[in-house]
Amino acid sequence: MAPYNQAVSTVHPVAGNSSDHRKVYEGTLDPTWNIGSVPCGGYALALILQACIQYQASTTHIDPLHISAHFLRPTNPKIAFNVYVHTLKTGKGFSNLVAELYQEGTLRITSHAIFGANAASEPLNLTLQPPSPFARRYPLHTHPTHIKPTKQRGSLWSFRNHISWAYDMALTAKNKPDHPSRQVSSTSIGGDGLEWGGYLQFDTPTERLENAYIPFLVDMFLNTINLLPASERGGLQSGTSWFPTMTLAIDFKFPISLLDPAKHSQRTVGLYSQGKFINHPQGRHDVYVEVWTAPANVGEVKDGGVEEGWREEQICLAQATQMALTVPVAWNMKNGQDKAKDSEEKSRL
Repeated sequence: MAPYNQAVSTVHPVAGNSSDHRKVYEGTLDPTWNIGSVPCGGYALALILQACIQYQASTTHIDPLHISAHFLRPTNPKIAFNVYVHTLKTGKGFSNLVAELYQEGTLRITSHAIFGANAASEPLNLTLQPPSPFARRYPLHTHPTHIKPTKQRGSLWSFRNHISWAYDMALTAKNKPDHPSRQVSSTSIGGDGLEWGGYLQFDTPTERLENAYIPFLVDMFLNTINLLPASERGGLQSGTSWFPTMTLAIDFKFPISLLDPAKHSQRTVGLYSQGKFINHPQGRHDVYVEVWTAPANVGEVKDGGVEEGWREEQICLAQATQMALTVPVAWNMKNGQDKAKDSEEKSRL
């Protein structure tokens, strides 16, 4: 039952299996961070990212700027993994890497990463941020000290005792059928889709946000299917589905190492997500996610109360998009059982 910071620290290089442009890493997937029988896709990608961070540690391009992944097969927490990292191209400003996660010789996840220096560069030192009227602003309505933890849905999350989260009810209210954003007329253009937002907190006091937390965090949201009212789900019952990630792309916006502990929690973030489409086959749906800093932990009492203008001091750490499926939850459980049985049979040979 390892906390997240320990669960991502298992990645280490394999001695004697490296060159200047290729290295092999190994580690184990902690079942604490499973969804049902399968490790959370964001956590699995975090292990790949950790290998890439170690690979780039001795270069001038040490900061992850982007990583995208295709999840070809579910990973198995009972089997050790290898991550193979090699350089596609290194330029003055960026390094492009390919990193692939294998278990028992089978490719499970393939990813492409871009590393660089996440800092100001000359001659163009341009960012779009408040107080510019064109800047994206903090999407959550409620300060975390004024919000209560939300009861976690279902029991598939093996890590539910390691995190707390709290919905921003002002955002979820927009999804109600009678909300003004649901109004449809002949003059309607576009549409808001469905939104969700809230705070996620790592409950172990020793947790500290790092880049390896981001892939997991962008995979934590209430998705489009679950935000729909029962009347719009076509008979799909709550709690009967699994939503495996097929593709995931992440942009890292701000270096976590530069966060001010006086203004930003070290283990709590603000999350905002939006989904607009559900399509064939297998209930494919899109998810857009932003990860922001949080000014405090959930329900924490701050000396002096809530400071005016707290939203303007918060920073977007990452933005992500993904495509996920909607499949019976039994597929998740059967997958894990089959893999466990295969592994036991092979160990007897």
